[in-house]
Amino acid sequence: MHGLSLERNPIEILETGRSISDIIDGKIRHEEPFYVVNLDNILERHLQWISLLPRVKPFYAVKCNNTTAVLKMLSALDTGFDCASKAEIELALSLGVKPDDIIYAHTTKPLSHIRYACAHRVNLMTFDNEEELLKISHVHPQAKLVIRIAVDDSKSMVRLSPKFGARLPTVRQLLGRAIELNLEVVGVSFHVGSGCTRSSAFRQAIEDARRVFDSVLGFQMRLLDIGGGFSKIGDFQEKFKEFSEVINGSLDEFFPPVSGLEVIAEPGRYYVESAFTLAVNVIAKRVVVEDRRVMMYYINDGVYGSMSCITFDPAHSKLEPYPHRAVKKSEPRYCSVIWGPTCDSIDKITENYWIPELYVGDWLLVDNMGAYTVSVTTDFNSFEKAHIYTVVTAETWHSLNLSRMKMWHISACCAACTSLGCLKNSLKSLQLIEDAAASVLIGSS
Repeated sequence: MHGLSLERNPIEILETGRSISDIIDGKIRHEEPFYVVNLDNILERHLQWISLLPRVKPFYAVKCNNTTAVLKMLSALDTGFDCASKAEIELALSLGVKPDDIIYAHTTKPLSHIRYACAHRVNLMTFDNEEELLKISHVHPQAKLVIRIAVDDSKSMVRLSPKFGARLPTVRQLLGRAIELNLEVVGVSFHVGSGCTRSSAFRQAIEDARRVFDSVLGFQMRLLDIGGGFSKIGDFQEKFKEFSEVINGSLDEFFPPVSGLEVIAEPGRYYVESAFTLAVNVIAKRVVVEDRRVMMYYINDGVYGSMSCITFDPAHSKLEPYPHRAVKKSEPRYCSVIWGPTCDSIDKITENYWIPELYVGDWLLVDNMGAYTVSVTTDFNSFEKAHIYTVVTAETWHSLNLSRMKMWHISACCAACTSLGCLKNSLKSLQLIEDAAASVLIGSS
């Protein structure tokens, strides 16, 4: 694990006794929106991952949130990276990520992007059609290919199989074409969709992957990619543990550990969703009296900015802004509508939302704003994008700077415990602490 440094775009150290709320208090000076990013939250999620899915190495989906501090933190934790474009690969490489720690996980890639991956020794990439094989054979013949299969994602809120994935009856023909083109296929990938509600979808997809492995002739298959879509907020708070148990059991059934198979996944929102808190300012107010009295509030961020998830991400479409100030239980609540700042009426955050009365200049906070927010904002109406402030506790800061540790090799005993103290002691016992004071620059946005 790489160390961290405070040299540019500094991370704020959260000393004992201070909280995220204290940081937010200190940033409320103007009316521009901003995020506060808690790196401890990302570390906690990582420890939970390696505890619950010990056989599955995460390759973080850069498209979910490409904030530099996030990527550097995950690189420090020794995750891999799922990139979907030349620019994402370029970003990962610029932060010191090794080419072998990147999977170019897009099945329909521009020719120039494939050429870029080849030039920078990013070899692992996915495909699901013959045309893609032809492109790869022309500009990156040494690629290590992963065939993406379509799986049953009918129980997911965001379905991907209608757009991506080879149907099982076509797989043998595609693999035969890869042999003709002298290309190497090393594994299988799938994605059950985001907001999956049935753990059985993972078992069926892993079984489908096993069928592909069994039908392969001429390749040494050594990789299984179980995709992404994992979450731990809202209705999915308890689902992740259930999914993990099913995934582990299915892997042991269809791909026993003795097989030596490498298993990876492409989590995005899982790592960042709860690490980001968004602070927005009430810039205007209007009271409408028709059938009933309705309070209209206009804030300085909306669906064309940080809250685009409302319109296109069914897995995270309900946001619940709440006042930053202390609210007394006795305060009356009013039926309210919260609008974004643009001149488009689709820019609506909530309606029929009961909250205490707000005033121009008041601040609202929105939790769980790390997934598909920062990375998909637009410049519509040219409103200022939310600034990003990154914080970390002193304890985590100290631990991350102790050494260049390889967290992925933590023992099963330590992986079962998310205590930071246990983590440090176990790492010492495994003699994984080396190069004390080694540091890698980390930016906050």
